Amino acid sequence: MLFGVAEPELVDVVVVGLGVGGEEVAERLAEAGLSVVGVERDLVGGECPYWGCIPSKMMIRAANALAEARRVDGLAGTAQVQPDWAPVAKRIREEATDTWDDTVAAERFIGKGGRLVRGSGRLDGPRRVRVGDQVFEARYGVVLGTGTRPSVPPIDGLADTPYWTNHQAIEVEELPESLLVLGGGAIGLELAQVFARFGVRVTVVEALDRVLAIEEPEASEVAAAALRADGVEIHTGVRAERVEHDGTRFTLRGEGGAEFTADRLLVVTGRKAHLAELGLDTVGLDASQRFLPVDDRLHVTEHVWAVGDLTGEGAFTHIAMYQAGIVIADVLAHARKAKAGADASGTSSVVGGAMGASSALAASGSSGSAGTVPRADYRALPRVTFTDPEIGAVGLTEQQARERGINVQVGFTKLGSSTRGWIHRVGDDGFIKLIADADQGVLIGGTSVGPAGGEVLSALVVAVHAAVPLSQLRHMIYAYPTFHRAIESALRDLS
Repeated sequence: MLFGVAEPELVDVVVVGLGVGGEEVAERLAEAGLSVVGVERDLVGGECPYWGCIPSKMMIRAANALAEARRVDGLAGTAQVQPDWAPVAKRIREEATDTWDDTVAAERFIGKGGRLVRGSGRLDGPRRVRVGDQVFEARYGVVLGTGTRPSVPPIDGLADTPYWTNHQAIEVEELPESLLVLGGGAIGLELAQVFARFGVRVTVVEALDRVLAIEEPEASEVAAAALRADGVEIHTGVRAERVEHDGTRFTLRGEGGAEFTADRLLVVTGRKAHLAELGLDTVGLDASQRFLPVDDRLHVTEHVWAVGDLTGEGAFTHIAMYQAGIVIADVLAHARKAKAGADASGTSSVVGGAMGASSALAASGSSGSAGTVPRADYRALPRVTFTDPEIGAVGLTEQQARERGINVQVGFTKLGSSTRGWIHRVGDDGFIKLIADADQGVLIGGTSVGPAGGEVLSALVVAVHAAVPLSQLRHMIYAYPTFHRAIESALRDLS
């Protein structure tokens, strides 16, 4: 150490942020024989296993079971249902989160050969990361996977109140009698429906003119109708101006004199990457951006990659994992190249595990062939809102396609008009909507709404991703009677 400056420790790769994407990169590279330092200030695994995908879907599964029991009266007799939140909260604590303890995940990473450093990591120049007094220099580079945090709007009075984000909503052990949900996106609607089905009086307030504004208008209509049927009040086109809390209840005041009160306020108005904390200026990058732009190999700049939410490609676990596979392949390609160069010059390789890395890459299928790194392609990005009915979508919406000047064809069919929908009878709300490029003769988008909307979506994802010709889709055999058979009807409706 010179004049109080820490001498950097040389390693192969530093991964800053061990959410699902960063954790995957760090574990796989460590398994491949590279020396990997993973830096995490919160929980290894990130948002998804502790406050996102896993516990929220446990809540949704329980709420849907209540809804199905209540549908017995329309199909098979009579049933009485008494909701109980206790087993749901218990399952989230014990099965999903270990009461928000990441010991198992941390030990798994260490067991694969990684080194876990607790703290906030920031870039400290090219290929360098500082964590407190420690400085690491990465031979191959740094992977940023620090994710996003709830974006809280600057509403007068809000910051001084004990409002909830999705974290408090997931951790709750005793439900309130009433709940205000500020934000009508996917997270807001999923949680609103869950709490309503457990007997909470729920009100959703959305500034835009419809909920799920990023999806097709027909999807917004179905979602709003479903939540209203569960007793949820939905108010759109209301911009919040002030929030007050009297020690017991919240009051939300909106434009035009609108006023709403409840015991709790859940704020779910989007998420934001906090780039200012990452030391991006030390490698010549702008930290004032909302997200971190990357190329199709997830490069931010030379020797710096990024994965997951902070890239702005979608706050989905499947995006983070998809991007992680590309980064893993790219880093290992660098390792192979370095080893080949060292062998050619007769010097010792800087990475003792480079051959192991190459073998692991080939075995894992992260690369199509030796030395080949896949390129990111988001044309067929799937997304699912896990309300009941589920809303699955892929590719472009009708509006997005028209804004791009594409010669659009639209096909639409209601799920209830299909044989399976007719059989299902209760809870069969939904539809299939297809967006086609008439000039190219392929699907470029699709929405599947229904009891298994997220599962039916898989067929549309394949069609969009592989650019399957419409002629082939029309010539397929669709199993009868299934929900996915409604795709065939929507194809016939394309015009």
